[in-house]
Amino acid sequence: MALNVLVVDDSAVMRAMIIKTLGMAGIPVGEVHQAANGQEGLDALGEHWIDLGIVDINMPVMDGEEMIQRMQADPNVAEIPVIVVSTEGSETRINRLVQIGAKFIHKPFAPETLRDIVAEITGVTDNGQRA
Repeated sequence: MALNVLVVDDSAVMRAMIIKTLGMAGIPVGEVHQAANGQEGLDALGEHWIDLGIVDINMPVMDGEEMIQRMQADPNVAEIPVIVVSTEGSETRINRLVQIGAKFIHKPFAPETLRDIVAEITGVTDNGQRA
């Protein structure tokens, strides 16, 4: 089963690195959609079928935390699992994100870390099967 992924980060280079890392980790990826901020991410969620969101926190226009909160308030997208990939150092903020259901990965990260968390929250393993 391939996952349709939304990657939200204000850095085009970081978005490309995350997408490449998904491939390196063996994650079966279908469509990949990209957004440069939370508002663009919400727009993409309204236009595409998304199975997994990978979201940065510190972005202009709308940060990732607000995007996740808005996702959870919308029954159409509230169940989409979200992984936060960020350099965020505030334990308070990280704990707040974890409390609302997001998984957190610090940048930089190993492909295996991303693979393991994707498998944990989606049930899809690196061979495309449900765990």
